[in-house]
Amino acid sequence: MAVNVCRMAVAATFLISGLVKLIDPRGTEYKIHDYLMAMNLEGVMSNGFLPLVLSVLLSLVEFCLGVYLLFGIRRRFTLTAMIVFLLFYTPLTLWLALTGAVADCGCFGDAIKLTNWQTFMKNVLLLVSCALLWWHRRRIVRFFPESAQWIVSLLAFCAGLFLALKCIYDEPVIDFRPFHVGQHIPTAMQWPEDPEAQPEIVDFVIEPFGFEGAATRPVPDVEELLAENDDVLLLTMPRVESADDTNLDVINSLYDYAHMKGYRFLALTSSDEAAILRWRDMTGAEYDFAFMDELPLKTIARSNPALVYIHRGTIMGKWSHHNLPSIEEIESLKGPES
Repeated sequence: MAVNVCRMAVAATFLISGLVKLIDPRGTEYKIHDYLMAMNLEGVMSNGFLPLVLSVLLSLVEFCLGVYLLFGIRRRFTLTAMIVFLLFYTPLTLWLALTGAVADCGCFGDAIKLTNWQTFMKNVLLLVSCALLWWHRRRIVRFFPESAQWIVSLLAFCAGLFLALKCIYDEPVIDFRPFHVGQHIPTAMQWPEDPEAQPEIVDFVIEPFGFEGAATRPVPDVEELLAENDDVLLLTMPRVESADDTNLDVINSLYDYAHMKGYRFLALTSSDEAAILRWRDMTGAEYDFAFMDELPLKTIARSNPALVYIHRGTIMGKWSHHNLPSIEEIESLKGPES
């Protein structure tokens, strides 16, 4: 019984860790970038697709190993792979705990935040538990006969891969970030009574660009923007240079609709003047641009570009450029009282 209780705890940890990463592969990709920059190895993965591929592979490995251990599939292989996995990550998290090179390890994505020392202790406990389970692996009860193990293995792999690809194409199916749908931004930006606590949203800062023509109207700060406009459409583009231009016609149509209705439409980016001017020449964009730091832009939405609809300070909808909304869909989000 003790062996199988331990088995459930380790399996649940790997399952949850892998699942939250599969839900948000872009977030794990950004965390891999943080690790590489902390080690001065960012040039190793200069190809833009490699960090994302590594993100999906690592998440799949964790998820599938958790499924295998949960159902008692290929016990020797599963536990050996877990031990190898932890032998790599335990020294890495010790280094992070000692140096603070990366503030958050990202082992549970944005769902559960652990300090680096908490993460290190978690990995030590997992490593000890996996070693004990490997020694007593024959006591792990199988939930499926050996002849059916390959079916469960294949289903776990396909389900995990499908979830990752869907969340890369669209926004994450579950949003653990502070800019989730339903969040009232002014409330989330207020400082709590506890002096040691921070607001849920701390880095949502909009600034005007310094070159002429970036915006036809003055760009207010966030508080003024939300107070002066009941309806705001934000086009988030962390880097204009790498933004997908597949659905430019839809974006321009949404801008025309917002302009007609009197909604504020604002494109937010961390790119420079030259990149913005190239985008305008290429797309015929007439909407205003304002500056926001790249990190909060990547936190608000994972797609580049993405559309965020805010009604009376509350985020009502968020869409990838692959799945932009219709005008009717935007209007329906406000409800009959609006």
